[in-house]
Amino acid sequence: MAPTVVEEGIIQKFIKNDKVKWWNKPNLRRLYLLLIPFCLFIESTSGFDSSMMNGMQALKYWQEYFGHPKGGMLGLLVACYNVGAVSSIPFVPIVSDHLGRRKSIVFGSIIMIIGSIMQGLSRNLPMFVFSRIFLGHGIVYAIISGAALLGELGHPKERQFLGSMFNAFYGVGAVLGAGIVVRTISIPNDWSWRLPSILQCVPSVIQVVFAFTVPESPRWLVSKDRSEEALNILIKYHAEGDASNELPHLEIAEIRKALEIENQSRKRGFVELFQTQGMRRRSLVSGFLGLFVQFSGNSLISQYLVPILNMIGITDRWQQVRYNVGKEAWGLIIGIVLAAITPRYPRRRMYLLCASCLLLVYTGWTVAQARNRITKSVESGYAVLVFIFLYSPAYCLGYNALTYVYMVEIFPYYTRTKGLSWFQFWSRSAAMFSSFVNPIGLEDIGWKYLLVYVCWLCFEVVFIYFYFPETFGKSLEELTFLFEDEAAGKEALEMSTEKVLQDSTTTEIHETAEKKA
Repeated sequence: MAPTVVEEGIIQKFIKNDKVKWWNKPNLRRLYLLLIPFCLFIESTSGFDSSMMNGMQALKYWQEYFGHPKGGMLGLLVACYNVGAVSSIPFVPIVSDHLGRRKSIVFGSIIMIIGSIMQGLSRNLPMFVFSRIFLGHGIVYAIISGAALLGELGHPKERQFLGSMFNAFYGVGAVLGAGIVVRTISIPNDWSWRLPSILQCVPSVIQVVFAFTVPESPRWLVSKDRSEEALNILIKYHAEGDASNELPHLEIAEIRKALEIENQSRKRGFVELFQTQGMRRRSLVSGFLGLFVQFSGNSLISQYLVPILNMIGITDRWQQVRYNVGKEAWGLIIGIVLAAITPRYPRRRMYLLCASCLLLVYTGWTVAQARNRITKSVESGYAVLVFIFLYSPAYCLGYNALTYVYMVEIFPYYTRTKGLSWFQFWSRSAAMFSSFVNPIGLEDIGWKYLLVYVCWLCFEVVFIYFYFPETFGKSLEELTFLFEDEAAGKEALEMSTEKVLQDSTTTEIHETAEKKA
């Protein structure tokens, strides 16, 4: 069974005394409001793409323009987005660690803007495929740097909530993409699919516009020997400009010490992910989590709802695109609600609950779809729809709400972007594989294809139980020693923070003595 993290650290105990909510802190409130368009909208691009491609399968002119794609050809058109995402994995850590989190987001956003315009202006099938590969290449730069920036810049009290909301905003783009297709289905020409394709660049344009309204990651600045800038950022946003507040000084002391310890034995490049037993454990967990978040049946619902609706007798195009909008709107509501609740509980427990619920939902769905295939009854068809809608709360319990929170917590600073890249590699590979295979499986073996996911979900429950560590209730610096000598690492961090507290106390004594004199 996975180890449980020990008692809270100094910073966690310190911030418990802070009873002021973030919306009552002007500087922090401004920071979070600016992070919404700059960071949280990043996942909206992926949500837009999935729901748009889902809806396009119901568009007459898109079907005619690309020769009514089915099976492997339909899988190729959907999966090529993730082919591009996988191709960017080797370059993301280099760009993010050298240029910084903000510039990496801008770099990826510019690529996505170009790709979406090319997609909307495609003249043939090869151009459409290439533009989607190009579009997918840009998304990973933005996702990895955005997730890292939220975790590294947010106040310790809200870091988990921000990371949770990162994935929840997938639903914003999904609703927009599905809703736009509902409106463009009535356009009697190719612009019914070209317009949604071009509008996919809107979240990326927003990110470029807001790029330099937020500060850089304090941890990135410290790693580049710019500690004074990092401290000023922490003072401004975590202490509302009060330089006498102990929190930013405790944070900067922990960051420096953790980076110093981490840097003593590290190697360069992706080999860092496998150089110690602890890092190998992190890589194993993150790799399988990447598989779980994309190969738990979610891509079947988010990308191939139209074929599923056809299988259960719902063939009207207007009805299909409306079900798509309803599903995405329901997913958005559930995603945001659970993103606000789930981070309050231990990670491992919520992942186990998530995978177990998904297993129950998929089992029920399989039975309902089999029944519909045998009896052709309307009731069993609607039962399938019920299980499709029940899938969202089950998935959002863990895989949506906790994924980027957990990834940022598991990996130390110097391997964080590499670890997120490793996670993205397996996640995008699973998405690419499932996107390509799903339409083939649905076409060839029908409802029996769902049994593949039922068996896989059984494996997920077992793997999470035995291998997922607990990270709840610790600062990012304390989690640096999650799999290493935790006692020694905790002691080193406490010595660095206690020195800050002692210096602060000494200063207060001198100031009091001077006032009395």
